[in-house]
Amino acid sequence: MSLHELNTFAGVTATPDVATQGFVFNHTMLRVKDITASLDFYTRVLGFSLVEKRDFPEAEFSLYFLALVDKGQIPTDDAARNQWMKSIPGILELTHNHGTENDTAFTYHNGNTDPRGFGHICLSVPDVHVACERFESLGVPFQKRLADGRMNNLAFIKDPDGYWVEIIQPTPL
Repeated sequence: MSLHELNTFAGVTATPDVATQGFVFNHTMLRVKDITASLDFYTRVLGFSLVEKRDFPEAEFSLYFLALVDKGQIPTDDAARNQWMKSIPGILELTHNHGTENDTAFTYHNGNTDPRGFGHICLSVPDVHVACERFESLGVPFQKRLADGRMNNLAFIKDPDGYWVEIIQPTPL
């Protein structure tokens, strides 16, 4: 589909209003059961850096903000880091409700079973084959391997809560 067709798709104008210039898609929030397992997955397995942590003891939850950035890019001053974090795209906010990790029966709906809703987040990697081999060696569960189905250029892995993470690469395989 051409850019012109995209901009007039379904008879509507898809051209952003000038008033939206400067808007940034900043973050997506996922609720997680076990923050230790989730931080390990998103930092060690997927390469995110923990940028900010906010605790709300009276409400019994904490927020963890992660980004795919070099740690050297993260401002050390709290106010500067907060402003920087709110201005960049692609932040992942993990919300942990205290105590859920101790309840063996507790789970979050991953959005991919009925009733369907939320689907997945996506990471672009330099080499999808190398990334998937690494995920396999780390014991990361797959929802869809590269060889599964007709779409052999992408994979889906699962985080500790069963949320799907699509893995793609920007260049053709």
